[in-house]
Amino acid sequence: MILKYRPFAWVSRLGRATLQHDLLAGLTGALIVLPQGIAYAAIAGLPPEFGLYCAIGPTIVAALFGSSWHMVSGPTAAISIVVYSALAPHATPGDATYITLALTFAFLTGLIQLAIGLAHLGRLAHYISHSVVVGFTTGAAFLIAASQLKHFLGLSGTSATGFFGQLVQAITLLHTAGTNAIAVGVVAFAVTVAVQSINRRLPHMILGMVCAGLVAAWLGGVSTLGALPAALPQLSQPSFDPAVWGRLSSSAAIIAVLGLTEAIAIARSLSLRTGQTINGNQEVIGQGLSNIVGSFLSAYPSSGSFTRSGLNLDAGAQTPMAAVFSSLFLMGIVLCVAGWISYLPMPAMAGILFLVAWSLIDRKEIRAIIRGPKHELAIFLVTFVSTLVVQLEYAVFVGIAVSLLLRSFGFAAEDNVGHGTD
Repeated sequence: MILKYRPFAWVSRLGRATLQHDLLAGLTGALIVLPQGIAYAAIAGLPPEFGLYCAIGPTIVAALFGSSWHMVSGPTAAISIVVYSALAPHATPGDATYITLALTFAFLTGLIQLAIGLAHLGRLAHYISHSVVVGFTTGAAFLIAASQLKHFLGLSGTSATGFFGQLVQAITLLHTAGTNAIAVGVVAFAVTVAVQSINRRLPHMILGMVCAGLVAAWLGGVSTLGALPAALPQLSQPSFDPAVWGRLSSSAAIIAVLGLTEAIAIARSLSLRTGQTINGNQEVIGQGLSNIVGSFLSAYPSSGSFTRSGLNLDAGAQTPMAAVFSSLFLMGIVLCVAGWISYLPMPAMAGILFLVAWSLIDRKEIRAIIRGPKHELAIFLVTFVSTLVVQLEYAVFVGIAVSLLLRSFGFAAEDNVGHGTD
């Protein structure tokens, strides 16, 4: 159901009891997004602080101007890997030019999303087969895992790109792998999985990184993340060069569509548990504004996060203020622990990202697709294979094109809610 755009309609739900629940949920969210933000920035080819900045400004704006009471926006693995794939050919990851392009990417993505929302086209995201999103995120999981093999194995001098190139190079250089690096990565992965299995509300990634850091300090000879500035998001400015916009516009359109599809699917999924009516256009406008504002607050493109949104609801969040509190808590944490983050071992980061990659593979949805209509399976397989073999940002277009083509021949896309993760 599409309702009239009503930002801040949730204010009537505020009260002492709801704010207490939102504060506790916000603290939980801040502890979860701290290691996630750092990990996703690494995927995007950006300095670690940019993943945290992406979880501050954009998160607040999306929460305030969207319609979902519980969805939390910010950095996600799928969006991060598209950012890297689109920008790496144009600049060296991590340098000043690359950062400016990432900010411009966020600005253009937000403009496209805002235009879609103002034109009341948010409902069109429902017509994109969910199999496209599942196929893309599954492929992205394989790409993320392959990109972290060099860090997990402690390899040096690696330069291959693409899934198959990185996999072959890792196998070729396996004899040079460092046992200390592998041990640290295994500890990070194992502790994170163990803590998560005990209680998913616990900061499992932080505990995994801390334990791996202690093992790395004991063993020695393991590369670390490096310094993280103890500073809040700085004012920034995207590029307004028409030539730059021309190079990034097609990739920005891909991220805009992918981000909106994920955000609306997450909002709808959560609404089934809460009984809330979701305003699709309002969600689209909120996502667009969050990316536009984020581009001026040192943030790269963001979207809704299923993991953090689900945990936010499970932690007792009552209103979007929980996401706001999460960002405020994160700002305080950044100021307090930035110096310690510099000791984070790179193999530990790789171990955490292996877990992120595994969580992206939505086995429940894949089984449903396999058992469902054959055209949905075809869409999933085409999108998955395209993600591995063609330029990443175009893989989504390939999947959407096949989805729309099959629909035009009379195959009705499944109206899946979607239960994927970041």
